[in-house]
Order: sequence, then C-alpha cells, then structure tokens
Amino acid sequence: MEFLVQKIGMSRTIDANSTPVTLLKVLQAKVCQLENGKALVAYAMHKKHNKAIEGQQKKYQLSKEFNHFATLKASQQKELGDLDLSALETLKRVKASFKTKGRGFAGVMKRWNFQGGPAAHGSRFHRRPGSIGNREWPGRVQKGRKMAGHYGNELVTCQNEVLSFDKESMVLVLKGSVAGFSGAYGRIRAV
Repeated sequence: MEFLVQKIGMSRTIDANSTPVTLLKVLQAKVCQLENGKALVAYAMHKKHNKAIEGQQKKYQLSKEFNHFATLKASQQKELGDLDLSALETLKRVKASFKTKGRGFAGVMKRWNFQGGPAAHGSRFHRRPGSIGNREWPGRVQKGRKMAGHYGNELVTCQNEVLSFDKESMVLVLKGSVAGFSGAYGRIRAV
C-alpha cells in the first residue's frame, strides 16, 4: 500500500532519550480507478489548472482542488472514493521515497569529496579534479570517472520506523530523517 506525503520538517521527541523524527503530512487523495492492484488517484497540489486536467476532473467527477494525478500500489483498496488510510495506524516500518535537494552543477570537491590542492605557497591547483586518464593506453577517459556535474535532485528511498500517526491532523511521525527539503512531496509504502 502506497501513500502520497509532504514533508513538514524535522523535530525531536522529548523523552529521557531524545530521538530525531521527521513529520510527514499524508495527502488527501481520491481513488479514480482500480486496476491490477494499482490505483489512479487524484490529489490537491498548487493551483495548476488547464483543459486536460478539467477533462479528467469531469471524467471522474472530481472537485476543482483535485488537480494532480498519480498511480499508487493499492492492494487493500476495494472501492473508489477516498483513499483508505486505516493501514497507517498499524504500520511499524515504511519505505520513504523523496528527491534529494538539488545542488545544481557542482565541482568535484563538493560532489565527490575530493581533497583538492594546497591553498597557498604559490600553488595554482586548488579545487580542480586533477588527472582524468592514463597515457597512450587506453587513450580515453574510462567510464565511471568522478567529475564535476549535476548534483542532487535524485530519487532516494530509505526505511524508517513509524513512531505514531495522528488521524485527525493526518501527520505521520517517522524515526530519523528522509531525503528532501521541508515541503517536498514523496511517497511512503509499507515494508
């Protein structure tokens, strides 16, 4: 069973042992279609609106706020309408999938933790990658060479223990951290 969530942020428990926790808001979703253990769901996000979305809303009799669609694994869902959240109350562990923070085009020191060169004494080699190949053989840069490039904004999945779920506020509390910035959208699924 999968659910769409939004990361609220991080906090900690105030006990004898302080535990870092991540707060996730479970998004309200309407199941539009069920097929082979998968569900097409509609959920509200931003104010995006166009004729294609309007057609989908008309087809599935949705109100205007449900303007985004996603396909989720929904083995326990039996009927159309609101997504069944009863499974969240008994969950012990979940897999949380989020995109990491995008850092743009990053150099080798930031992206791959290269040491770099000396800072002073006339050195002109500071943050550069250094040599990237051999000699006449192989006469090319070998695949997998760590270089500067786009860093972050990739899907990361991690397992977390569920500490609690508040049905009224739709807030799920996970032990530890998950990838992404506060406000990021992601998915959770039962382990």
